[in-house]
Amino acid sequence: MRKPSVFITRRIPEEGIRIVIEHCEVEVSDYDGVLPRETLLKKVRNRDGILCLLTDTIDREVMEAAGPNLRVIANYAVGYNNIDVEEATRRGIMVTNTPGVLTETTADLAWALMMSVARRIVEGDKFVRAGRFRGWEPMLLLGTDVYGATLGIIGFGRIGQAMARRAQGFNMRVLYYDLVRAPFHVERELRAEFRTLPELLQEADFVSIHVPLTKDTYHLIGEKELRMMKKEAYLINTARGPIVDEKALVTALQEGWIRGAALDVFENEPEVEPGLLELDNVVLAPHIGSASYATRAKMAIMAAENLVRALRGEIPPNLVNPEVLKR
Repeated sequence: MRKPSVFITRRIPEEGIRIVIEHCEVEVSDYDGVLPRETLLKKVRNRDGILCLLTDTIDREVMEAAGPNLRVIANYAVGYNNIDVEEATRRGIMVTNTPGVLTETTADLAWALMMSVARRIVEGDKFVRAGRFRGWEPMLLLGTDVYGATLGIIGFGRIGQAMARRAQGFNMRVLYYDLVRAPFHVERELRAEFRTLPELLQEADFVSIHVPLTKDTYHLIGEKELRMMKKEAYLINTARGPIVDEKALVTALQEGWIRGAALDVFENEPEVEPGLLELDNVVLAPHIGSASYATRAKMAIMAAENLVRALRGEIPPNLVNPEVLKR
């Protein structure tokens, strides 16, 4: 019996690759980077499954190139805005993701960014390395207290709630905005208060973004929203870059509409808005929200198991488009 043919678009931790190899004929891309479009279209031909990354655009053209055998697209990520899910569903292709496993790791990174920008850690590191440190000074690199401040969380899903739990240890007041209000017991447990988006922006000292990228959240934070924030406030984004209008953010940071920002994601990755690179009041990280050894391995295992179960004719545990089962 023929083993299903699978293409993995970039090397992932071996824990996941071993699972796929056990059940499938596998080709793992050896290209060091995001596959060029023409290469991707060539490599997916006649495949039964694709295990891809969020940096791979899997649209109608790719699905067409793969051919009629394609049954599953397993995304090595929580978000799946890189995949045309509607087109996949129309073609009877299952789409999966890796939720839950990276919740705490991503929240850790968001918290680290918030602390870093508030206490000017990156600026301090550069200062010392440049040989400018002459000893303790009363006005050197004054920052902002996190303890006892107000944290505004945009998007109160797994990661947003994980941020709220961390805030309890810092005696922070927690505000949140989401399209769906959390159950009362969740609000009570996390001591979180629901606000409209404008109310949250006006009240929070730190605003942390944890919503998925959709047509409704594209540029959710633009000039109007940045002007609503306190002049002493900070913006943290570990969700998706296009949720924030980067040009507006550069202006806000340059002109002092807000005090600072910390970003792990960018609007046009891997490119970064040039103005951001010139500013000291922004901390920039290279999309490493889930980048711990343990979490990336768990993501690989989850993506692999999603793919293998789909190819066996089973329902994968993290199916994004369950409506495909009705076809």
